Amino acid sequence: MKSKRTIITISDEDKLWLKSYSKAHKVSIAEAVRRGIFILRETAGKTTYKTLIKETMGVWKKGDGLEYQEKLREEWL
Repeated sequence: MKSKRTIITISDEDKLWLKSYSKAHKVSIAEAVRRGIFILRETAGKTTYKTLIKETMGVWKKGDGLEYQEKLREEWL
């Protein structure tokens, strides 16, 4: 794995959390940051509104969704 050294600035609170996480998981701070980047890369773009709409399109199979929703809301009155 070819890598480059990068300097970042984080808050004191984030630095304390990072140190705590690193100690608890027995990894270096650099490894903890790499894990965070990996998670962000794996999930990037998967939670956008358009993606959610596309992934859930056609999930409802019990008839007219709007009609069902309005019936449920009638119970609130």
